[in-house]
Amino acid sequence: MLTFFNEQHAQHFGGTAHLVGSVQAELERRGLGQIVTPQSVPLTALERTHSPRYLAFLRNAWSESQAQAKFVGWPVVTANQLAIRTMRTDIEPEDLLARFGLYSMDTFTGIGAGTWSAAKGGADCAVNAAHALRVGERGTFVLTQPQGHHAGADFCGGYSYLNNAALAAQHLLDDGLAKVAILDLDYQHGNGAQGIFYERADVLCLSIHGDPRQTYPYFCGHADETGAAAGLGYNVNIPLAPGSNVQAWFAALETACIRLSMYRPEALVVALGGNIFLGEQHGGFGLAPADFLRLGERLAWLGIPTTFQLEGGTVRRELGTNIVNVLEGFDCAMA
Repeated sequence: MLTFFNEQHAQHFGGTAHLVGSVQAELERRGLGQIVTPQSVPLTALERTHSPRYLAFLRNAWSESQAQAKFVGWPVVTANQLAIRTMRTDIEPEDLLARFGLYSMDTFTGIGAGTWSAAKGGADCAVNAAHALRVGERGTFVLTQPQGHHAGADFCGGYSYLNNAALAAQHLLDDGLAKVAILDLDYQHGNGAQGIFYERADVLCLSIHGDPRQTYPYFCGHADETGAAAGLGYNVNIPLAPGSNVQAWFAALETACIRLSMYRPEALVVALGGNIFLGEQHGGFGLAPADFLRLGERLAWLGIPTTFQLEGGTVRRELGTNIVNVLEGFDCAMA
């Protein structure tokens, strides 16, 4: 298992450095493959899944805020108004906070001094990890924060800024593959990839998650969202009711694996969340550490080159163990 490590992750505000550190320490303890830093990818690679004006906003928002006296001293800047139904989104407002509302899906995903550097470093890892599959690796892992799976083509949200899973999938297509799949296993719905690929048939998007009637992001992730236009039938949501146990979760995983086998992708991108653990305070489906090994083994049995992207999770003693158990289960079963 080749791991791509985002050295910029700690520049982002918040407690995500501890999440990465927990996984990194466990990887090093077990000696599960080499840990490398990625090569920087050009902005044009990011434009394959994100709009240029959104990327320009992400790159410049912090420096622009610090050029205005009222924001000096703020550790983070967030939206105070969102552009919702009937409002225009084609014209950028001049007011900075209004632009935050244009490019945000919530009011808690802010931008700090190191947010762009951390998000860009994660995107670099994702693209490099995808490319490694094209040159012979059977499995790669992206060790990064902030997470990415809630970020859309032109908005941030859910503490996500650049969609690492979507970037990896798109690079695999740009690098010559015809069919790729994304399997989102975070407790929350992978709304970002769904939106980016919803009308396309070259990326099958599957997500197993908590019922959006009770779980963020609330406004998508229902089972009847199956794609549109050319992508009709290529989006699969498997929402699980609150309190669903590990047996229900693995039954959903088997459903997803059967769909993957029918689609026969040439590569698989897994958005891996630690928040499906039985002790997770913000959700969880009852998975114990041994179940994460079982998960990795089941994905290996698909026989598809796979890149794993670290998504959400609460910093707990078991987090590193659980995430690395998936990777070890996959690695051993693929050997």
